[in-house]
Amino acid sequence: MLVKENDIILFQGDSITDAGRTDAENPAEDMGVGYVAMIANALKKRMPQYDLTVVNRGINGHRVRDLRARWQADCIDVKPNILTVFIGINDTWRRYDGGNITTIEEFKRDYSYILSGAKQAGVRDIILMSPFILPFPNEHKAWREDLDPKIMAVRELALEFGCKYIDLDGMFAEAYVENPEGYYAADGIHPSAEGAKLIMNKWLSVAL
Repeated sequence: MLVKENDIILFQGDSITDAGRTDAENPAEDMGVGYVAMIANALKKRMPQYDLTVVNRGINGHRVRDLRARWQADCIDVKPNILTVFIGINDTWRRYDGGNITTIEEFKRDYSYILSGAKQAGVRDIILMSPFILPFPNEHKAWREDLDPKIMAVRELALEFGCKYIDLDGMFAEAYVENPEGYYAADGIHPSAEGAKLIMNKWLSVAL
């Protein structure tokens, strides 16, 4: 089990992690309404005696380069024992909605930077979750050309840095066969409540 008493558990990422946090009155203390809040509630119920601190630092629209820019304040200074990183879909999305390309070399470089920093700062356990996309609307199918190499890069970085790895892309692809279209993500990207539960359950299976 990764989780230990008095742990600080940090979640980092984009809007999927943010889940409304930055719209709250006190975003630094808010869990949002997505998978992070679900995990925090589950941990509190299952192990209240552990006195855990769950921190959400996901920010809507962010790419891996944005994590790098705020890594000191939003990761190193938080001093987490467990770090979860879920980033990458915006690195693909910006290519298709604005022509702003994140090359695979840039993606790997910036992701390596944040993992190196976390390791050097003494983060005990790191969990990497792959970005994912469902095949609707139909235009999303073409996005795989850009996203698939980034998913592979996250997998390779998990191996290189000794991180736990959660294949959300594979998990959602399997779930989509049973419940197609918007059941797990209304736009194919942002999880519904049911999609967030899938992420929560998978994270708990790895961390507990």
